[in-house]
Amino acid sequence: MNYEPVIGLEVHIEMLTKSKMFCSCPVVDSVSAEPNSAVCPICAGHPGTLPVLNETVVDFALRVATALGCRINPVSIFARKNYFYPDLPKGYQISQYEEPLAVEGQIFIGEKLIRIRRVHLEEDTGKLTHVDGRGTAESAENPVESQNRRAPTGGYSLVDLNRAGVPLLEIVTEPDFHSAEDVRAYAELLRALVRYLGVNSGDLEKGVMRVEPNISVRPVGTETLGTKVEIKNLNSFRALERGVAYEISRQIQLIEAGGAVAQETVGWDEAKQSTYSQRSKEDAHDYRYFPEPDLPPLVVSESWMNRVRASLPELPWERYKRFRADYGLNHGEAWGLVSEKAAGEYFQSVLGAGGGAVRTVYAWVTGELFSLMNTSGYGFESGKLPPQEMAALLKLLADGKINQNTAKNVLAEMFASGASAESIVAARGLAQVSDAGFIAQIVAETLRENPHELESYRAGKVTVANFLFGQVMKKAAGKANPQVVRAELERRLKE
Repeated sequence: MNYEPVIGLEVHIEMLTKSKMFCSCPVVDSVSAEPNSAVCPICAGHPGTLPVLNETVVDFALRVATALGCRINPVSIFARKNYFYPDLPKGYQISQYEEPLAVEGQIFIGEKLIRIRRVHLEEDTGKLTHVDGRGTAESAENPVESQNRRAPTGGYSLVDLNRAGVPLLEIVTEPDFHSAEDVRAYAELLRALVRYLGVNSGDLEKGVMRVEPNISVRPVGTETLGTKVEIKNLNSFRALERGVAYEISRQIQLIEAGGAVAQETVGWDEAKQSTYSQRSKEDAHDYRYFPEPDLPPLVVSESWMNRVRASLPELPWERYKRFRADYGLNHGEAWGLVSEKAAGEYFQSVLGAGGGAVRTVYAWVTGELFSLMNTSGYGFESGKLPPQEMAALLKLLADGKINQNTAKNVLAEMFASGASAESIVAARGLAQVSDAGFIAQIVAETLRENPHELESYRAGKVTVANFLFGQVMKKAAGKANPQVVRAELERRLKE
């Protein structure tokens, strides 16, 4: 029997605000900051404290929801989601449920429509560090991992509340995915979107963006949904794709063997490349939602929405279409530039500064320059090599003032020293030589110095010409114009 996977996604986006969602505590790095250094009575859940909503959080959420084409509810309600974890001080989480901020959005993965069910706000939990009986600490950086693991036997857990109360945006899709590949494509596009909008860094490994797929399978041709399993603790696109593929296969094999899929939450073991059971999966009624009595309804005015719409930048899929139409880039080339906002903007800036033909600029930006940045750890947004300087280098190359190999060496020195291309070429005497007389002279000298190779060529071993070409360029210290050298060498060899 053939089976069809049916998958819906829940994505939690940590908002890049300066302060937390309901208090003035700063948002700090959960890895490097001193534990419990950004905590106050409000985010620590002390009795009698009152939350106050961070306006920037709502503004960021509206940007995302608007970009996804959602219908914004003019009035939305916060609710208490009741469940207990050691790193959730109040014993409940402030979230939205029956009346969320936004609903009924959509996004396309290629030609496939993915419907967005809801976009709502909630607060994050803290972080646990588990210590075993020998005193060995093991930190659970991902909030999901933090919540679902327990202290080892004979050990204990330490609680860090720096992350408690950090604002989250949850984006829930309809079950419109039918493959692991589409799930990954959606997550990559959503990551690009929140980075374009400036609301999230997209660092999955730090847990600031968490993708949680709900997976079920059913016989092809049937409409009834199977029992769903949710995967937690996926901190990379690779783990996401592999985890979904594994869970689809596991469920099919289980059903084929006569078993039944249990509704549960599972984790992903990267080392074993398999899922493992964590706990039974709750339904909405298990959380006993009820309106948060300490927060008034959230009202979004039309003027607020107008400001949000006016502030939206060019979105990833809009830039993708433009890059393909205006620059003639194929799918992989366009998406490679679009997926990293800074890379696409750098590419455009080099073109705008007179860097030359599209193909040349694309090849250098995504080739030599990307390699240097990847090796050094710098990004396009670092300003390490201004696009105007890159354009100036490519103009020297296009004008024939330097050759390809020289340009590569000059680029490396520009990147290391910050000096301009022209100053490096002038200081080191790297200008390309195209003088026909000079090149004819060094070609003649090279042929005289390599009589055996010349005889081999005359005997029919034509590949020797490449060796001789290399010798000429070596004699010219790499500064001779390769086209002029090759033409002169071919002329002399034919005589």
